[in-house]
Amino acid sequence: MQTKIVITGGPGTGKSTVIKELAKRNFMCMPEISRDITQNARQNGTEQLFLTKPLLFSELLLEGRINQYLEAEKKNSALVFFDRGIPDVHAYMNYISIDYPKKYINTSNFYRYNYVFLMAPWEEIYITDNERYENFEQALAIHNHLEKTYIALNYSIIAVPTGTIEERTDFILNAIK
Repeated sequence: MQTKIVITGGPGTGKSTVIKELAKRNFMCMPEISRDITQNARQNGTEQLFLTKPLLFSELLLEGRINQYLEAEKKNSALVFFDRGIPDVHAYMNYISIDYPKKYINTSNFYRYNYVFLMAPWEEIYITDNERYENFEQALAIHNHLEKTYIALNYSIIAVPTGTIEERTDFILNAIK
């Protein structure tokens, strides 16, 4: 049976960097897809789809994350790492206080992960860019919503300590052994 591992956390916590390190070590990794959705919307004239049409953005993201989950199941890999999980979608909706359909929670309960690693905001490495518009205080609030969401779905969360990319990656790998 395949072991599915989510690496989640607020923006700028080093998730994607650790995912890249895991991929470099030949682990199967599913990348973050929200940047693709944001960039596609920008090409079609909407600067920040999440801010202007949060429900549409979240629908696209939910569909994309479900597809990633199903795609991972087809891979001949004992371990699969995900840069964010399906529950992240409604955690962000909670963060911006937008109502969303019950299917978000039902979907999160249907597509389950074996491990959830949470990376806390780390001011020393935090930067903003074209797709990451949140300031550090907002990143902290998002972190709290992610933690609450995964706990509400009965996940045991493993906090990833700060450190080098290699140390953080080793921590995750050692925790799943």
